[in-house]
Amino acid sequence: MVNEIKKTEDNVISTLGDIKRAVSDFTDMFADMKENISNELLKGGDEIKRREGKLERPPIAFHANYLTDLVHDTTDEIVIFTKSVINEGTGYDTSTGIFTAPVGGLYQFSVHTCVFRGYYAFIGLVLDGKVIAGGSNYDKDSYTCSTVGAIVRVRSGEKVWVKSRSSSSNNQLYQDAMKMNTFSGVLVNN
Repeated sequence: MVNEIKKTEDNVISTLGDIKRAVSDFTDMFADMKENISNELLKGGDEIKRREGKLERPPIAFHANYLTDLVHDTTDEIVIFTKSVINEGTGYDTSTGIFTAPVGGLYQFSVHTCVFRGYYAFIGLVLDGKVIAGGSNYDKDSYTCSTVGAIVRVRSGEKVWVKSRSSSSNNQLYQDAMKMNTFSGVLVNN
């Protein structure tokens, strides 16, 4: 009987050892799973923060019109659109006529100009000193308008403006309620 009890005790101790090892293995496995899940959650949290940063970034868009100076007879003279219809992100300066990109990204710009009959306009859309689009207007018999545009990648802090590309005294823009000179831009993607 003592042998039977001893045998049963050994079986119980052996089984308890097996259970202890199994619990230890499960504990290690759960610890690894917990660490993996924590790492994945951290990665997901970082991705969410990155995306939220993009969503929280205010829209960048401006549309300006009205010229106080219609005669542009000097080459490289900046055409200043003095009234801001919209200026989301406050990148456009109505006193200088220059848009400074608050954030880098892909932008679309458009310039619309009108001229007196018999006068010319040679304009350029400029990104940090380089003309990226240009156009001209002329009609001897009537007032005429034209539009120039571009889609470009702009770095944060870079400047975009409109300039005169000719030094003729016949360069004169025109505006009234029906024919408006405008300069606009919008951040398409960053």
